[in-house]
Amino acid sequence: MAAVAGGLALGTGQAAAADNPAPYPYLVGRGISDITGAAAESGMMGYSVIGQQTSGIHQRLRARAFVIVDPASGNRIAWCNTDQGLLPFAVFHEVLARLTATHGTTYTEQNVSLSATHTHSGPGGCTHDLAYNLSIGGFQQQNFDAVVSGIVEAITAAHADLKPGTITLGRGELTDASVNRSRPAFELNPQADKDVYPLGIDPTMTVLRFRQGHTDVGAISWFPTHGTSMTNTNTLISGDNKGYAAYAWEHDTAGVRYLDDTPGFVAAFPQTNAGDMSPNLNLSPGSGPTEDEFENTRIIGLRQCTTAQQIHAGAATPISGSVDSLLRYVDMSQVQVDGRYTPDGRTHHTSSGVIGLSTLAGSIEDGPGIPGLFEGTPSPLAPLIEQINSAVPQWLADEQAPKTSVIPSGLLQATPDVLPLQLLKIGQLYLIGGPAEYTIVAGLRIRRTVAEELGVPLENVLMQGYTNGYSQYVTTPEEYEGQQYEGASTLFGKYTTPAYQQEFAKLASALRNGVTLPLGELPPDPAIGTLSIQPGVIMDSPGLLRSYGQVLTDAAASYQAGQAVTVVFVTGHPKNNLRRRSTFLEVQRLKDGVWTRHLDDSDWQTKYRWQRTDALTGESNATITWDIPPGTPPGTYRIVHHGDAKNGLTGAINAFAGASRPFTVS
Repeated sequence: MAAVAGGLALGTGQAAAADNPAPYPYLVGRGISDITGAAAESGMMGYSVIGQQTSGIHQRLRARAFVIVDPASGNRIAWCNTDQGLLPFAVFHEVLARLTATHGTTYTEQNVSLSATHTHSGPGGCTHDLAYNLSIGGFQQQNFDAVVSGIVEAITAAHADLKPGTITLGRGELTDASVNRSRPAFELNPQADKDVYPLGIDPTMTVLRFRQGHTDVGAISWFPTHGTSMTNTNTLISGDNKGYAAYAWEHDTAGVRYLDDTPGFVAAFPQTNAGDMSPNLNLSPGSGPTEDEFENTRIIGLRQCTTAQQIHAGAATPISGSVDSLLRYVDMSQVQVDGRYTPDGRTHHTSSGVIGLSTLAGSIEDGPGIPGLFEGTPSPLAPLIEQINSAVPQWLADEQAPKTSVIPSGLLQATPDVLPLQLLKIGQLYLIGGPAEYTIVAGLRIRRTVAEELGVPLENVLMQGYTNGYSQYVTTPEEYEGQQYEGASTLFGKYTTPAYQQEFAKLASALRNGVTLPLGELPPDPAIGTLSIQPGVIMDSPGLLRSYGQVLTDAAASYQAGQAVTVVFVTGHPKNNLRRRSTFLEVQRLKDGVWTRHLDDSDWQTKYRWQRTDALTGESNATITWDIPPGTPPGTYRIVHHGDAKNGLTGAINAFAGASRPFTVS
């Protein structure tokens, strides 16, 4: 096995156990890194709005990782959650390749678990699946590399951080951070299922508390709500409500400063079965609790953070027992489903992925799609669509009924049919790693199946969506009949949930019995998977009689808390240098005659906006805003902009910086 931090080497299970007395049953490590892609002119992943392209940064995106080792067996898990709209299989596959290059066989697809928070405000183009790149302009190598590199860095940091420690478990409920956005479909489920969720939401939050010795080093807080507090008109990079929840805990509570090269507390906020859970409590985009998307993001994030911290403080159940994991690749388009898992007790089957008409309508509560289309069935446009659409073979349309089939995405290799299914065991807690967005009742049924197969309490089994791949939604057969947005986006047909129940039951049985299952064939890499029509940076120019970093609009002489400082600089294109693990801005404070960094572009109070002012000459501006919060220390400050410019003749990229006038805050 590979060496770990502090000179401790894992050899045999007995040797490792000797280094870990009973009070510390595991080795635990944590890591975090920056995965922020292009801050300008990059399509955003989530809403599928062609014109939604990045134009700056509100908060940077991060990968948060934990490595857990069971010294008794030598088994380990590398778990990582990312501020992304989805976790593409292409990213999972490349991360594994890079980990193998560094760590050999220590980390494989069996014990590496990657998931996404599902923010809709991050740069896209990181998948090889055409359907998810169409609105972005195709595959974006720069964004892909940023995400992969950040994940590998986070896992590598967690690996190097391994120390004897403990994990404890806590549970609680949060009822004011989500609402069921697909209530008509939810109501189609049997009463016994609905009775589990009397509010129509899954309020459960499950928290793991990680300690090295007696020091708290991190937490994982699972809770289902969509990353759609920021609307489809936003163009600033944001981790959305879960990104803010992590920032509030790490930065505001634990004092983490991301640009400091020292380990700090890592707070991850992954999803569970969030398919029909919206943070927009008024069931309208950007509405609820307030009518301001930034404030909604902060409030919903803070509610998750506060609840997680309360659970964390009282997490008294020790995690104990073995660590194990199992993954196999399953062609979800060709699953023969046994009657044990279907509502009518009969054998059924799935079919190749198809996108339905209501998918194109979008979720009206979070992000409406094509104007004039509406969720639900029957659709008034269904006959017209069926007449003019010949792309979907009749046999496939029949298989997918009552869906109004629009695009045979599986046959076109625009969406994946073969998917990774994973089951993780961390002591008595089990994580079902599913490559999709599961509604709360779909998740409930899969959890029940796995819990029964394992013979463990239902509460000890979590449905972790957005894991190791992506294939849109998973609804129950009853919900599928309603053909809301989620049902129309259930690619493999009416019996998708029963198929997942059956296939995850196989994993659970194998894990329980220590049986090795065939890995299965990896998903094919589509020939057009890396096609891109997004142009790169041709050149930058400061403009006539101007220089890079020059201040165009300066700060005032003085400000008070509650006011905003805005400074405009001459700049270059942010694609020239993503400044990953760095920053495009600093709010600096004068302390003892030395300018020191007070804030950067990771911070909630700052915004970095980029704007092209002359496309012909390549001129652009950077606008930096600092909303001064109450409690800001009085003193002298300035705004600094860091940028990079590309020479149109030589192609050379050169860094520059500019600073505002000093100003006082009182």
